[in-house]
Amino acid sequence: MMFILKTPHEIQTEIAQRIKALRLEQNLSQQGLCDRSDITLASLRRFERTGLIAFDSLLRLANALGRLDDFENLFVSDQKPDTLFKEEVVSKVRKRGTRK
Repeated sequence: MMFILKTPHEIQTEIAQRIKALRLEQNLSQQGLCDRSDITLASLRRFERTGLIAFDSLLRLANALGRLDDFENLFVSDQKPDTLFKEEVVSKVRKRGTRK
């Protein structure tokens, strides 16, 4: 999925269209998908029409359509996280004293 030079509204609308297409591919009515995902019919209708939906409802829809794994790589960092227990290595520097 590649979104280049699209507004957030365009992306929302595109995702809503994809969810609707998946629903139809699986031969599900709106009510059938609502029953599987435990979201309200009004929320699904609004989503398919406007692209607006709560994130937890979007995850429920994805789960009901067998596409929850699509969210696994969302916002994954390429960097390895630092551990809280990282030990800092401090090199010891010997100091020379002066003789009197």
